[in-house]
Amino acid sequence: MRTGVRVIVEIEALTKIYEGKQRVTAVDGIDLEVQPGEIFGLLGPNGAGKTTTISIATTRTLPTSGRVRIAGVDVVAHPAEARRFIGVVPQYNTLDRSLTIYENLYYHCRYFGFSHGQARQRSEELLGQFLLLERRKAYPAQLSGGLAQRVQIARAIAHRPKVLFLDEPSAGLDPQSRLAMWKAVEELRKEGITVVLTTHYMEEADALSDRVAIVDHGRMLAIGSPQKLKETFGAQTMIHLALRQMEGAEALATGLRGQAGVQSVEVVGDGLRVFTMGGEGVLAELVHAASPLGLRDIAIAEPSLETVFIQLTGRDLRE
Repeated sequence: MRTGVRVIVEIEALTKIYEGKQRVTAVDGIDLEVQPGEIFGLLGPNGAGKTTTISIATTRTLPTSGRVRIAGVDVVAHPAEARRFIGVVPQYNTLDRSLTIYENLYYHCRYFGFSHGQARQRSEELLGQFLLLERRKAYPAQLSGGLAQRVQIARAIAHRPKVLFLDEPSAGLDPQSRLAMWKAVEELRKEGITVVLTTHYMEEADALSDRVAIVDHGRMLAIGSPQKLKETFGAQTMIHLALRQMEGAEALATGLRGQAGVQSVEVVGDGLRVFTMGGEGVLAELVHAASPLGLRDIAIAEPSLETVFIQLTGRDLRE
């Protein structure tokens, strides 16, 4: 890394426009700085521009305008130099199927200029670090999704990059594999590796990230620590009222919308979803109001990064 560099990932006025029958602005003037040693989450709905941003930062896509520097190196002007500081784990498995796990690691090291001895030593280190020693002779097709993801992370950091980009690292993983992946990511901080990840899992971003940025329609909506975003955007408590009788639910929702402390009310399949700025003060009144419709259950979700995300990007499902 160049001396004097205090920002490991620096994105300035980044724009990406795809021309065609329909002009699409995938990234629309994003500014972003990531500090060395951070775990940084980039969040957004499908089509928000986060994967395009990562693709530009990792030299896989050229921007229309703007600038990205990794460890002080301009990724467009000097892509080969920038790649020395970058590790990438894409959303899909890209392990070489014709090579064993050990060989995937070994030849990655050789590609980045390691000698035979250095590549062998580094590969052995990574097999031990990621608990893969017993699977060294296995092929990628023989691995579970969680094991394959660990191998991909190990390979991505084999050349000792300064920044690791993870694109949807938990996609397709079972809960146990997801927790193992989280632990592996947290361990990378001890090695001084900065991690930038995109994810659809709000719990993941909340648990792992020092800071997160929420993007939508190619623009930056908010940035800060998960706790700071919850405080700034007034993350709401969600109270789910399950009803035995849905006839009259619309009228009940209308009445509740004018109640003190209630931010919004939605009618859902089995009852109402009430968003409040703190559930304790209004809970008793909600129970009383819903009782005539046969209140059968109550679920309370405390303020979370997910409520901030939904508040900023909307609740509509997107393809």
